Amino acid sequence: MGLMRFVVSPPDRITPELARQAYLSGFERIPWRGTVEFAEGELAIARNVTDSGNLHVPWPVEGHGVLALSTASLMERPQPYHLPLELARGKIALTRNQLADWQSIGLVVPPSVPAKIAEAQKHLAHATAGDPTREASVRAAETALRTILDAGAHLTECYVEQALALRRRHARQRPCLLGADLGVSLLDRHAAAQFVESFGAARVPLTWREVETSEGSRNWEIFDRQLAWCRSAGLQVCGGPLVHLAAGSAPDWLMLFEGDLAGLQASVSDFLKAAVARYRGQVALWQCTGRTNTADFLNLEEEELVQLTAQAVEEVRRLDPDTPRVVSFDQPWAEYTARRDADFPPFYFADALVRADLGLSGLMLEVNLGYEPGGTLPRDPLEFSRQLDMWSVLGVPIYVALCVPSGNGPDPFARRKSPSIQPGCSPATQQAWLARYLPVVLAKTYVRGVVWSQLHDYAPHDFSHGGLFDLRRHPKPALRTFASIRQAYL
Repeated sequence: MGLMRFVVSPPDRITPELARQAYLSGFERIPWRGTVEFAEGELAIARNVTDSGNLHVPWPVEGHGVLALSTASLMERPQPYHLPLELARGKIALTRNQLADWQSIGLVVPPSVPAKIAEAQKHLAHATAGDPTREASVRAAETALRTILDAGAHLTECYVEQALALRRRHARQRPCLLGADLGVSLLDRHAAAQFVESFGAARVPLTWREVETSEGSRNWEIFDRQLAWCRSAGLQVCGGPLVHLAAGSAPDWLMLFEGDLAGLQASVSDFLKAAVARYRGQVALWQCTGRTNTADFLNLEEEELVQLTAQAVEEVRRLDPDTPRVVSFDQPWAEYTARRDADFPPFYFADALVRADLGLSGLMLEVNLGYEPGGTLPRDPLEFSRQLDMWSVLGVPIYVALCVPSGNGPDPFARRKSPSIQPGCSPATQQAWLARYLPVVLAKTYVRGVVWSQLHDYAPHDFSHGGLFDLRRHPKPALRTFASIRQAYL
């Protein structure tokens, strides 16, 4: 049993709720399963391995909010590490490495970026002089961390600006869909007009639960009407997720097949045949499965999820070989694997599917930002870019599904009552996040589509306050940001 300890200075710098989400990982950044204890200003993580590793922990930073930050690789030792110091050291090392990588491929960086990095290093040197628990050392470490995050943000902006200019020059060769999920209701005339102004694509969910409320009896009316509207509006359509084995998405009658994988596979096959036969030729992209790796319905084992996912891809390929097919993976940083056993973290799961040559055309990464439980921890723009690049090594196009909260209070229509760990969420912070991070996603030439996964708050949805229309059906500022980014870059 391995144990790593960290001194938190000051002791109340993070809450117990944030501390519980800390985890350790190896060089592949896949979390090790571990147990976390936080008491009297010390964070201790126990795990089954003793290898050197990186600590990842949500950490509040002035001017940046709560971000999941990581240390450099640390070895186990009897004495504890000082957390503010190690977080600053880790972020400086990562930013310097990324600067060198991007410069090696021709990125032009203004002098202000290396100057900021040098400034952060100077503050880090002050923090390491003497006792790192002294107030002056802690302040110097925090200043170093804030400064290097500013430098990383500026570096990422330079990359995005130059990469988007290149992508625009090759837009005809590499089209990128920008859309939102329509949910299971029809848009009124005003909302429909705003949707078409903001998006060139729509995801029609084809929710199994809505279509087949009782086994063998299917009603497609709402989705027929959505498809007809999309055609009339000239929108490209993503159909699915066809198989989404989560509470609130799968039909209740599937409970009859708990423990009966063969029976479940037969039902999945019947639904896939019906859906693809009905809408073949009307969609530009099939999303075969949703949140493939975290399905919480029927207590399925990971190997069973792999089998069902492979079945869905092969079935859709056989029924409609000319339309691209994707599967989606929830929580791409795999934070959830730090709290439960997982033989197939999302990256490994996806790698296995790609290598199996099933006819998979791409992967969709689902980022539901800051929700706990069930969401993705917030990251800074540089780390967001690095994670996308890691998934790109699998060699298939990437699609990204996003949801970011616009509030912290109760949400009467949210199926998941997961609050956001980010305090002060508002429509303005939702818009600010989108304006900063969506260009990072669009700058990647391997990204072929972005979907906002919740359109409205006034109908049942998964995550609190994640829609683009509020409870009064008024558009949030983020919708205007989609329109302006689409006009500027797509």
